[in-house]
Amino acid sequence: MSRQSSPDVVVVGAGFAGLYQLHRLRGLGLSARVFEAGSGIGGTWYWNRYPGARCDVESLEYSYSFSPELEQEWEWTERYPAQPEILRYAEHVAERFDLRRDIELDTRVTSAVWDDDTSRWSVTTSHGETVTARYCVFATGCLSRPKDLEIPGLDAFAGPVYSTARWPHAGVDFTGRRVAVIGTGSSGIQSVPVIAEQAAELTVYQRTANYSLPARNRPLDARTQDERKANYAAYREAARHSPAGLVGDLPTESALDASPEQRRAAFDDAWAQGSLGAMRRTYADIGLDIRANDMAADFIRGRIRDTVTDPATAEALAPSDHPFGTKRPCLDTGYYETFNSPHVHLVDLKKTPIERITERGVVTADGEVEVDDVVLATGFDAMTGALLSIDIRGRDGQALADAWADGPVSYLGLGVAGFPNLFTITGPGSPSVLSNMLVSIEQHVDWISECLARLERDRVATIEPTPQAQKDWVAHVAEVGEATLYPLAKSWYLGANVPGKPRVFMPYIGGVGAYRQICDEVAADDYRGFTLQ
Repeated sequence: MSRQSSPDVVVVGAGFAGLYQLHRLRGLGLSARVFEAGSGIGGTWYWNRYPGARCDVESLEYSYSFSPELEQEWEWTERYPAQPEILRYAEHVAERFDLRRDIELDTRVTSAVWDDDTSRWSVTTSHGETVTARYCVFATGCLSRPKDLEIPGLDAFAGPVYSTARWPHAGVDFTGRRVAVIGTGSSGIQSVPVIAEQAAELTVYQRTANYSLPARNRPLDARTQDERKANYAAYREAARHSPAGLVGDLPTESALDASPEQRRAAFDDAWAQGSLGAMRRTYADIGLDIRANDMAADFIRGRIRDTVTDPATAEALAPSDHPFGTKRPCLDTGYYETFNSPHVHLVDLKKTPIERITERGVVTADGEVEVDDVVLATGFDAMTGALLSIDIRGRDGQALADAWADGPVSYLGLGVAGFPNLFTITGPGSPSVLSNMLVSIEQHVDWISECLARLERDRVATIEPTPQAQKDWVAHVAEVGEATLYPLAKSWYLGANVPGKPRVFMPYIGGVGAYRQICDEVAADDYRGFTLQ
């Protein structure tokens, strides 16, 4: 198939953001080429195929809203969809809207350079092709670049080493094997119970205990789906204007004003619901007041102690170094119960750090554990890693890496000063990872698309944020973040999991609905804070 060397738009990434952006560009009559590093579409859900991989947002919410026909025709099978089902959904969308013909797989973008003379981006791929385009939209994902490893000796290990972020598509059979899982974030918490069902011995290496709630996953019955489909329009509209892109009653009471009996009842109810949002919505000050947060955290720690029979293991699994919710909490299916199995062992790396990997296994201060397989669930260089892995250069050759040397700066998480006609979908400075990503993706794609329509209609050559607007927005994002408990944790929200990465609270915690209103007002005011030339 012949490809345009000078399309109107280059889109980087063919996950949920890239797919919808391509669909909208088609509707505007703009030509586009979409470059995707993977051998298939789906982004996060293409790469992350580890055992137990599952979304922690319900399927009826973690889905596109732009097509009523799509909403009605697709049938989800579970409350929380597993990776294979989400990938099938993405592939269905690509087929239904004929998106594949403009997507080039196995093609990584290596550089994107702005040319002031032509007002175009020169985008070079891993195949050595250079494409020029008026606009460049980065749909690279917030959790798409695995973090670099800090474990000495890993290359010496004689057996297979698997990464949850780059899992073999054929799957892995751990039957009868001795397995080490390193990391207990979401990927580790989801995969450990499944791997334990097969492995002869499973050793879990935990650096930081995480809060996890039971998912209460279940098959979706026809009645539940029919009721949602009958009211989808109203439900979607409510989600777009909610704090997190999820519909639910907002709390007004303080945990400090409730009696112990009232708090226990509220927390018990939230625990039974199987939802991250349910616990957060028990009281209005859970994320703002450390005293209120301690009450929720103590409840969860109590539940862990009630579940795990060995007191020392239970204590190690009970988080104590960060407030609840300030690191990404998890939903699990049998995670804590797994540690009651005699062949499953926990190593607390705060007490006995990993010293090295040898040919035979993992060495800590307590000695060596011999294993057949190593599974790395060590997380991502979140929000900025994928963007900074590309050599992006704006006006006067300025590198994005230099512009972000002290942490990411942007205006609304949509654009960066000095980088004309460049857009980031769910970039740093937007609600992004603190929201239902599908709601935030659609909002960004719609905003970008309407912006491009305006530029095309009025023959505007370039658009970019002003330095002052960007500075003010970055200050606002930081100010709102500081008003919460989030800065108290060493989380990937702040880049704290990556050595040397600037400590900046990257997402916008002001709320999906409030943020949408700001973006709409900026556009209505002739793109206030942007320079149009």
